[in-house]
Amino acid sequence: MKMKAGKIFLLLLCLNVITIGVIANPPTCDANLGEACSDSSEWQGEFFPGIPKIKYEGPSSKNPLAYKWYNKEEEILGKKMKDWMRFSVAFWHTFRGSGSDPFGAPTKYWPWEDGTNSVAMAKRRMKANFEFINKLGVDWWCFHDRDIAPDGKTLEESNANLDEVVALAKELQGTKIRPLWGTAQLFMHPRYMHGGATSSELGVYVYSAAQVKKAMEVTHYLGGENYVFWGGREGYQTLLNTDMGRELDHMARFFESAAAYKKKIGFNGTLLIEPKPQEPTKHQYDWDAATAANFLRKYGLEGEFKLNIECNHATLSGHSCHHELETARLNGMLGNIDANTGDPQIGWDTDQFLTDIGEATLVMLSVVRNGGLAPGGFNFDAKLRRESTDVEDLFIAHISGMDTLARGLRNVAKLIEDGSLAELVHKRYQSFDSELGAQIEAGKADFDMLEKKAFELGEPKVASAKQELAEMIFQSAL
Repeated sequence: MKMKAGKIFLLLLCLNVITIGVIANPPTCDANLGEACSDSSEWQGEFFPGIPKIKYEGPSSKNPLAYKWYNKEEEILGKKMKDWMRFSVAFWHTFRGSGSDPFGAPTKYWPWEDGTNSVAMAKRRMKANFEFINKLGVDWWCFHDRDIAPDGKTLEESNANLDEVVALAKELQGTKIRPLWGTAQLFMHPRYMHGGATSSELGVYVYSAAQVKKAMEVTHYLGGENYVFWGGREGYQTLLNTDMGRELDHMARFFESAAAYKKKIGFNGTLLIEPKPQEPTKHQYDWDAATAANFLRKYGLEGEFKLNIECNHATLSGHSCHHELETARLNGMLGNIDANTGDPQIGWDTDQFLTDIGEATLVMLSVVRNGGLAPGGFNFDAKLRRESTDVEDLFIAHISGMDTLARGLRNVAKLIEDGSLAELVHKRYQSFDSELGAQIEAGKADFDMLEKKAFELGEPKVASAKQELAEMIFQSAL
């Protein structure tokens, strides 16, 4: 009896293993294509059959595959909406996002995937990428080098893989589409466990430089308008084993070399640093916009770099996205926005699509004050939720994010046309619109002068800040 039970258990275990194997190896082709697709790099037909080019249908539309607020040719505040926005698709989240998390396996098995990380599969993904971009109706995309082409056994092989995929991307781009920015992935491979530019190992620093050099070259070749540095592992886990001063100096030398090479190859794009406080490191050196700006000034790099502000990173650093954008803008360093958001109940970088109309309006308020973002734009550094597994969800998520920011722009136009909020701010500081105020703002009022004025003027009157009124005015535009 025990032996029989053991055999039954073994049979069930084998069946379970077979079932897991089937789940782990999803179909490689769209079910509607029958035998038209094989394991080769060739894909027959569309990657997104049944999904048309996304068009503007207006706020009354109930069509999930249509824009309700984003009308790219419509002019608002002197510019077409497409020129305010400059929307970009993030290749890594859109085509490499698997839905996996620290507690679960991947949930997304796109029909075109064959389960490999081969060059042939990379080229197939690239074709899917451009069909998606064309159907969405945007002109920009962003990439990490190792997301679009597989890592090789050697640097030479990695470069060759990248060249092959980039050649296809160049062909598929045509004359209209190009990268908003490119970057090098200096955080996933084990060699980067101590960082890239801030690694304690000289060999890793050297390898990082070679990888960034190549990534800058292909970004330039593809007509990219910016190049981003995100230092996910440029930081520390503990100061007990870290020479922070030396690491910061090394990072500055690395950025100096990047700025010099940009000029050498004739790349006119903007170099961007993307601040983030932590994750995966305990402390990342470009913690927030103010920290990054201070770093650039300390090392004389403020004329070479601007900032790529990510909204979810802002909240991780204890700030609002609006605060980070204003900090970057006021320092003359607002270059690009990674459009996403986090969940206030979750303490990590969830990279969700921005759908909060109020936050989008504040974001667009900074963008309008900045005069736009060009040559930067809005990159959707956002991914589908783990539980969203239909191909059409990729479109729905981007449409929602684009409509949210477009609605934010329309709200800013309302606020500017109304003028009440601007007038409230002006009145709050009107005491400085005086002879003494002008002297203070020009740096011509010393403490002796101000002491005399204090005796002369006596106890100052302090007016209400009218915060609730400001919030009422803002909410009325949403």
